[in-house]
Formats: sequence, structure tokens, C-alpha cells
Amino acid sequence: FGKYIVWQEDMQVFDQQKPNPQQSKLQESRPQKSAQQKATPSQAAKLITATTIGEKLELRANKINFILLELGWLNKSLKGWVVTEQGKKQGGVQAEDYRSGVPYVKWPESIIHAKVLKETIDHVKGDAPALNDQSQKEQVEFRDKFPPTHRSADGHVVRSKAEMLIDNWLYMAEIVHAYERKLPIEEDVYCDFYIPAGKVYIEYWGYDNDQKYLARRQNKIELYKKYGLNLIELTDKEVHNLDDVLPKLLLKYGVKAY
Repeated sequence: FGKYIVWQEDMQVFDQQKPNPQQSKLQESRPQKSAQQKATPSQAAKLITATTIGEKLELRANKINFILLELGWLNKSLKGWVVTEQGKKQGGVQAEDYRSGVPYVKWPESIIHAKVLKETIDHVKGDAPALNDQSQKEQVEFRDKFPPTHRSADGHVVRSKAEMLIDNWLYMAEIVHAYERKLPIEEDVYCDFYIPAGKVYIEYWGYDNDQKYLARRQNKIELYKKYGLNLIELTDKEVHNLDDVLPKLLLKYGVKAY
């Protein structure tokens, strides 16, 4: 009726995570590695999965993965999760379930204390602390100079007519977006618009005659490059032609409009 396999009753099965006794004996007979050949601290660091992270932070593993996806440290594959370049910088290591072949990612234990991750989880759980006086002062300096004065169709109160046009365009195109979201980096920097579907950030550049603004603009561009974030830059020229410009720019990042 077909071929099949039989096994000896006394065969020994070894856990892949534990050393094989026979291999251990063989390794003992081999010369020890020199100090230079030994694993570095980062290589020897214990790696944990989203399940373990979730247990420590009181969230389900799937929720943790979607938070890491939101931060741009993961990408969702057909089945499972794939580490991004940004995730690798956080210590993420690609792995695969040996039974199903489903990809997943392991992380160093230190990720639990990562500032960006903690801030995001606090917001998700509703535990984000109120801004202290110093934080409010730092964030208000620029925002007070350009206060929000325009209400867009979806209720966002934005700082210029150009931003209102961008916001309205995204809303009418049924593209989920956030306004003035903090970038998922250590630096305290905010984007103009964020589109979760393609992990896309939109910056509208105005006030070309303001030297402080131009310096701030260049600094933000460098940060986007440093962290490999998807950035779409818009000026007044593009804002007046959003129907022609924005669909093509969004499509580059997998976001379809209309």
C-alpha cells in the first residue's frame, strides 16, 4: 500500500534547542576557541519571541507583532513575520518554525526597555503619561509659532491651508492617516501626516524664507534617511496638483488611491 518508515524503540530524540550529548562529547574533544574566536556579547545575548515580550508587557503576541509592524521593525509575509532593516538595527533576527516553515523574528531581551517601543505600548494601552512642563515647552515653541487654524473634512485641525488640502485629499481617497504623529525613533520628532498602510510619512514644506525652518527641515530629512523611513515631500507646487502627483507617489509604497 505504499512506503513508510519505522524507527528503533530505543532511539533518542534530542531537542533542537538543547545540545546533543554525542555532539557535546565531540566538542569536548576539540580544542577550545581562542578569546578572539568566542562569540561577542551581542551574539551570546538571549533572544526572545513576541510571545515572551507579550507575557512581560501583558499583551498578546499578535498585538506585539502588530506594534512592531507599526514601528517599521517587521513586515507581514503571506504567513508569519519578516524582520526589516530597521528591525535588524534593533537586534531582530529572522527565524523559521522548523515544523511549519512559518517565518518569525527573535529579539534581544533589551528590546523590552526600548524607549520607542515602551512609548507606543503605553499609548496602545492608554497609559501614556501627561506631558510635563519641559516637554510641553519644547513642543509648543514651534507649534505656537504656527498654531492650528484650519479644520479639515475629517475633523483634524491643521496649521495651514496646504495641510488642510492634503488632509482632505487623503480623507476623500479613503486613505487612513494620522496627523502630527511622532516618528518611531529616539529623537522627539513629528511628521505632518502618516499613512499606516504603506508606512509612509508625508511632509509639507512651506515657509521657504524662514532660516530656522529651513534648518529644521534639513534636520528632519536627514533623520528620515538615517532610519530608512518612507518619506513623501510636498511643496506648494505639488499641493496644487495632488490628483496628479500623490497617487503616483503613494503607489511606490504600495498604497493605492481611488
